[in-house]
Amino acid sequence: MTRDSAADLLVLHAVRITGFADTPVIAQRYGLDAAETKEALLDAEAWGWVEHTSFAGTGGWSLTETGRAENERRLAAELAGVGGADEVRDIYREFLPLNALLLQACTDWQLRPNVGDRLAVNDHSDAAWDARILYDLGGIERALLPLMDRLGGVLTRFRGYDTRFAAALARARAGEGGWVDRTDVDSCHRVWFELHEDLIATLGLDRHTEP
Repeated sequence: MTRDSAADLLVLHAVRITGFADTPVIAQRYGLDAAETKEALLDAEAWGWVEHTSFAGTGGWSLTETGRAENERRLAAELAGVGGADEVRDIYREFLPLNALLLQACTDWQLRPNVGDRLAVNDHSDAAWDARILYDLGGIERALLPLMDRLGGVLTRFRGYDTRFAAALARARAGEGGWVDRTDVDSCHRVWFELHEDLIATLGLDRHTEP
């Protein structure tokens, strides 16, 4: 049975998967009430799970190490509660080959090697090169759909990655190339990074030891 996550867990988890974001972004991630999100963040700050920092005119919340452990503890309990651990592990194993393809596509979007320089920047002057990458991303999009259907059947908080990825790819196909790999918009790469982080956090894995 699919289960909704508790609001305070979603707030803490939104901090985890966004990495660093201010209150409105945290609230928007799961469609939460802004005032309730702020209260939950202040509670989490009091427990030492999150901290708010500012630099270069921007500010945001991030997890502390204690908060990271608390987030993973709650995610593990939630997953055990719905009996979904085996399914999510199976999905993660199927996700990893797609992850390798996505990383290669993003590398190819940024670099276009030539005879004199294998790290030459892709200036996007080769339409065929870019079209091939967009075609590959389309294949990843199609392969992602059944995985997301299965994940959404375990926990509702997993829903939406596929539609966000599709929206980003549509903008890239329409000529907005930054929607492939920019980190300051909801690009293909950003959506994928969040999904990867979500799976790793849910399964209690270490990103530094995972592919």
